[in-house]
Amino acid sequence: MIELNEPATPENFDAEGYLANNPDVRGYLHSPYQHFMNHGIAEGRTIRRSKAITAIKAKKIGKIKKIINRDKPYSMVDSISGLTLCFLNDDLKVRYGVEDTDSVSGHGYDPNIQAIIEEYKDGLVLDCGAGRKPVYYENVVNYEIVNYDSTDVIGVAEELPFIDNAFDAVLSVAVLEHLRDPFGAAKEMTRVLKPGGKLFCAVPFLQPFHGYPSHYYNMTHVGLANLFRELKVVQQAVYPATGPIFSLTWYLIAWLSGLQGETKEDFLNMRVRDLIDDPYSYLNKKFVTELPEAINFILASATVLIAVKEGVPQTATSQPLDWLKGPRFWRLSKLVKSR
Repeated sequence: MIELNEPATPENFDAEGYLANNPDVRGYLHSPYQHFMNHGIAEGRTIRRSKAITAIKAKKIGKIKKIINRDKPYSMVDSISGLTLCFLNDDLKVRYGVEDTDSVSGHGYDPNIQAIIEEYKDGLVLDCGAGRKPVYYENVVNYEIVNYDSTDVIGVAEELPFIDNAFDAVLSVAVLEHLRDPFGAAKEMTRVLKPGGKLFCAVPFLQPFHGYPSHYYNMTHVGLANLFRELKVVQQAVYPATGPIFSLTWYLIAWLSGLQGETKEDFLNMRVRDLIDDPYSYLNKKFVTELPEAINFILASATVLIAVKEGVPQTATSQPLDWLKGPRFWRLSKLVKSR
């Protein structure tokens, strides 16, 4: 394992590595080193050691080529850490909504995932949607739609370019919600997992809208198990770092971000007791009415879609929202009010 991030010091300073971990410095009037001396030391800034993994990455790419589906064309593309296998083409980008981005998405491995990586240290583990990793393992294939320095293979999760039964374990953390076809991706992860191999998958349930390239689906734990119903589920859990408190604080912070001035201060001073009345009693309150539409979509309890099939005559005589007056909606509203 190689740590890709480390504290910047006068001895190890590297301008390229400093800018990689501190993109805000690009607008600094002076040199990256001058920023480091003036501010970075006191702020505890870090550098990125991208070139430290070049040799290990090249060796890993050799292993990966042995498990590639030969029907999938690929190219070799440059990155700061060496060559990367690329299966992503324009057709796949359009089909699965992949957009070019300069954004950085990344997370480390918790002890549960580290244990899986260690368990299969002599095999291969697929991290499907790895992001920009802070650590780099020789036995973990970092699969991404973005050519980060830690990326080994570029492609989409819905069409994995590997042969059947290729990996001893598959990791998918905070990825499926961002895919247009999580069902297809789950089938692909199942396909490339060896018999007896282990899957680790984490997805959001109660999280606001977020992420790149978009945020399509949240799911219950039952829904997650359904995605992988071809596998034997041995455990489902809520870890401390995925518990309800993260949903609660995320919602409140996002809500607060949409308010201003006195309304914002009033919202900050509200108690939990003030927020658990009948939801309909709040509909005219400023902290509800002053939320921008964008925040409403981020935090909505539900959203509504009305669509028209093009080319087909519309013969319905009812108004588009007449269903809101029907018995199904009435039962739903009664349920909400009774809580």
